Amino acid sequence: MNDLTLVIPAKRESESLPTVLKELKKFKIKILVVLEKKDLETINSIKKFNYKILYQKNKGYGDALILGIENVKTKYFCIFNADGSFNPHELKKMYLKISNSKFNLVFGSRYIKNSGSEDDTIVTFFGNKFFSLLGNFLFSLPISDILYTYVLGETTKVKKLKLQRKNFTFCVELPIKALRSGLRLTASPSYERKRIAGKKKVNAIKDGYLILEEMIKLFFNLK
Repeated sequence: MNDLTLVIPAKRESESLPTVLKELKKFKIKILVVLEKKDLETINSIKKFNYKILYQKNKGYGDALILGIENVKTKYFCIFNADGSFNPHELKKMYLKISNSKFNLVFGSRYIKNSGSEDDTIVTFFGNKFFSLLGNFLFSLPISDILYTYVLGETTKVKKLKLQRKNFTFCVELPIKALRSGLRLTASPSYERKRIAGKKKVNAIKDGYLILEEMIKLFFNLK
């Protein structure tokens, strides 16, 4: 997997990111860590590891991912959480699925056979299900877990999408714009682990409203 770069958005992840990077040491992949320059606690916690760091000029989860993807030089990229919830041993399966097939993007899913989650709550479970069904209904998206951002894709094709959403709505902008641009999407089973620090940065009500609003805008081609 020498032609794969992980994009890791990290915001106040000093408790978990060192463990994540230690686990990734056995894989032959490049790593981009994206965070704010003022996040000294996280920066100082990972000094001994091998990675490249990118500093955000702006704020937001989507902004970090867009910045990271724009700086990927390898054929493939993968969005990878800094909180320990993604299992790196699933990377090979996702990589093989995209490199040996017609697909351009592979989306990890917690809701298909041989998958699951230790981190889902009742609220997030039904929220994910609702928005995934809505994505299928409005856009015919062939994925079952639209809000789960364990995604591996072809770098050049995703860069051409000109993604813009700076917040968590990035997670719906990516698959919808990818499908509309003719990219081929597929799912791969993923088992979400309990996050190391146990802290969610998602506000279920606020972010749920923003995601719904974004999907409506995309459906009507509104900017």
